[in-house]
Amino acid sequence: MTTTISTNRTTSVSNVYQVESGRTHPLGATPDKEGVNFAIFSESATSVELLLFEKHDDLEPIQIIELNPKINKTFFIWHVYVKGIKHGNAYAYRIDGSQDLHGAGHRFNKNKLLLDPYGKSHSNALWNRMDALGEQNNLATSMRSVVIDLSDYDWEGDRPLNRRMSETIIYEMHVRGFTKSPSSGSKYEGTYAGVIEKIPYLKELGITAVELLPVFDFDEKETLREVDGKKLNNYWGYDPHSFFAPEVSYCYAPEERSPIKEFRDMVKALHRAGIEVILDVVFNHTAEGNHQGPTINFRGIDNSTYYHLVPFDKQYYMDYSGCGNTVNCNHPMVDKFIVECLEFWVKEMHVDGFRFDEGSILARDQNGNPMAQPPVIWHIETSGILADSKLIAEAWDAAGLYQIGYFPGYRCAEWNGLFRDNIRGFVKGDPGLVGSVAMRLAGSADLYEDSGHLPINSINFITCHDGFTLNDLVSYNYKHNEANGENSRDGIDDNLSWNCGFEGETDDPEIENLRKRQIKNFAAILLLSQGVPMITAGDEVRRTQKGNNNGYCQDNEISWFDWELLEKNSEILRFFKLMIAFRKRYGSLCRRGFFNGEVNERGLADISWHGTKLFEPDWDDPNARAFSYTLGGFDGAVDIHVMLNMYWESLEFEIPQIESRNWYKVVDTAEPSPTDILDPCQEVMISENSYLVKDRSVVVLISE
Repeated sequence: MTTTISTNRTTSVSNVYQVESGRTHPLGATPDKEGVNFAIFSESATSVELLLFEKHDDLEPIQIIELNPKINKTFFIWHVYVKGIKHGNAYAYRIDGSQDLHGAGHRFNKNKLLLDPYGKSHSNALWNRMDALGEQNNLATSMRSVVIDLSDYDWEGDRPLNRRMSETIIYEMHVRGFTKSPSSGSKYEGTYAGVIEKIPYLKELGITAVELLPVFDFDEKETLREVDGKKLNNYWGYDPHSFFAPEVSYCYAPEERSPIKEFRDMVKALHRAGIEVILDVVFNHTAEGNHQGPTINFRGIDNSTYYHLVPFDKQYYMDYSGCGNTVNCNHPMVDKFIVECLEFWVKEMHVDGFRFDEGSILARDQNGNPMAQPPVIWHIETSGILADSKLIAEAWDAAGLYQIGYFPGYRCAEWNGLFRDNIRGFVKGDPGLVGSVAMRLAGSADLYEDSGHLPINSINFITCHDGFTLNDLVSYNYKHNEANGENSRDGIDDNLSWNCGFEGETDDPEIENLRKRQIKNFAAILLLSQGVPMITAGDEVRRTQKGNNNGYCQDNEISWFDWELLEKNSEILRFFKLMIAFRKRYGSLCRRGFFNGEVNERGLADISWHGTKLFEPDWDDPNARAFSYTLGGFDGAVDIHVMLNMYWESLEFEIPQIESRNWYKVVDTAEPSPTDILDPCQEVMISENSYLVKDRSVVVLISE
């Protein structure tokens, strides 16, 4: 049989490959020695065509296979086996069906080429986003999926590291932004290979895991708008279209269609350095956007299955994500898709964990209502393949569902927004927060203990990709997002920031010294707190976005890591390195469970709370801006005493006296470098019964 199809429906396309019925599973394109099995789900389709291309950028297919529903369809899965197809061949689908847009929500359009949702690699060499809109045929300007043989790689014995969550220190970073700046000196700037080049820096810093902003294939060619003649594109990547495929623009050799290999190389190299890889994953929405968006895959395959639609007029999308559409995560087939996607990244790519963007959408049922026991979350929690993976949720969504402290399941840690807000307010000098800050330092038992969770369910952070950098948090009172071209309507307005007396950059030494001290205060508190600390890349060297608190569209110097800052701000970098090392050194800072009042052999409780006077914390004082606490060490371990003074005057703090032990000062953020934090065995003994803690500073003592 000869099949005919083209952009004008006249060009003859000959059969090149022999076809057989095929199998229903696994979904996607699965190669073997003889050929490739193709399988795709569509409940509502009436016809499916598989287009085969010899090369990813060929304008015309070499063969079009019309799937016979009597032979190539089992229930709602369409399948075919093609002999002779191999690694590197490109393919796409055309799918047709009912045009009942308003009543059923179908958006079938046989003119559109569709990517395989399970595709492992894609080509956008011909891609024109505008041609994916409307009804016109986009054969010549579509993206194509590429057949990938996953077995052709030598892992050299690599596997996920499975480090304990309590021992984890996360470093949130953007693959491109980490090395894209010319200051990086990278041979492979802005790529997975560029990250490999900077592994010595990550090791020296001391972090144990990188959390990568989205690396699922997204439309990096999408131009959002122009500002001052510059095109602003999707930089962060929170708009995926292909969830099984690494982003191709992060490759140094994209023409070789090597994203799988280059991503694996990066993971393997990071693992060799003892660094885990956590992916920021976006299952709440896709790049297809609202009713005016492009047709890339899901909306043309089975729109009413994959998305939440407005009940009374299904041409429109429910927008719980704030990004135009919302994925229908708890539909059985979408649930299957999400879980199999995560399992793929663990089995085939060896990643160590996931952070779920707007994770609360995973808890919504098919009508959009919050569920007590959402199937997809429990399937993730109970998957044997994911049993050792780190799971982290952003436990809220854009429609107001806020689940900090009660995100469904048990294993998922949560981005602790209360930690961020309480610590920001405290360090900038807001009164009456000492009780809340003490709770955050102790692991947020008020949020997690009653539900059977643990301190490791709290991801503690001061900053993240979304918002001010740490430098800008102490340098700006207001966001400065003019470069985004949205008249500064974007980005949050209440940042709990303080500019220390001047808005923006300054050469005033007094203001600069205060800003340095405040940055050290934030770093010290973060790394002294129970839970899992997360540092945003560049905070350790005072990376600035010039007051822009929403750099989602700034693929330029605003967002990129400036490597010249390592020398310029070496004092801050040193402080971060030594604070990270200090946390690693003492197990009492990395508890798995909450404090319970246990007393050590010296009569010290696991934690004791104080104000400036011992055992007299000012929890009920609405003006309090200072407190202290003692961590009792067990089995001969050191005791740790921490004094925090965010008042604008110095305060005298009493120090507990321990028989047969002396106190030694390790940290005083009011001191100039290098006495702000001391190397091991260089600590200074404190012989007095009290210590004068200067204004806006943190002091840490250890007993030996």
